Amino acid sequence: KGPIKQLHLIFSPPRPIYGAHVWGSRFFSRPTDKFMKLKASPTMFIQTEGTPNPATLKFLPGCDVMGTGGANFTSADMAARSPLALRLFEMEGVEGVYLGTDFITVTKTYEKEWETMKPLLLGAIMEHFTAGHPVIEGQGENDGDEYDGSIESQIKELLDTRVRPAVAQDGGDIIFHSFEDGVVYLTMQGACAGCPSSTATLKHGIENMLRHYIPEVMEVRPAG
Repeated sequence: KGPIKQLHLIFSPPRPIYGAHVWGSRFFSRPTDKFMKLKASPTMFIQTEGTPNPATLKFLPGCDVMGTGGANFTSADMAARSPLALRLFEMEGVEGVYLGTDFITVTKTYEKEWETMKPLLLGAIMEHFTAGHPVIEGQGENDGDEYDGSIESQIKELLDTRVRPAVAQDGGDIIFHSFEDGVVYLTMQGACAGCPSSTATLKHGIENMLRHYIPEVMEVRPAG
């Protein structure tokens, strides 16, 4: 059974235009001599999905976010090159932001509730995209590498083609970190980080697959 999706029609906040305020398709005029015909403010359809990690929520703005690759931020200091992530970290209770190809996942602190945070996050995402601000400056940190036939390359190719598209559906990502003495070390990002089922995913899903296709792989562990 797939994740439950919620669709949110977001109207931009009112903005002054020639003595009037626009909200959606309605407008309210300040005391002026005459009314003016005004265009409606931009709207966005943003979907939200729950993830296997109850502390993480997935937002789908209906357009490309990173396009390719991904970027993971666990603090505002790390997010200096992403205006969107910085905006989200301004919200009290935001503990992590992951930018995927066409989605954003936000991780909250334990004390905060989604009921109060979600409307603020939806508004911040809508305002960012409708204003035309960049998502990130430079390339994503998880952009795909060229495959050269080495063991590390074979591991990356299997992760890129068989694992990462699947975990992206749950708002997460799993990144190759290193391969040492038969052990593959992976980094969990987005909804995968701190997810109660992440250990089972590593041991019973990814480890079995890698051992099947690559005999040199003996074990899979999360990177330190």
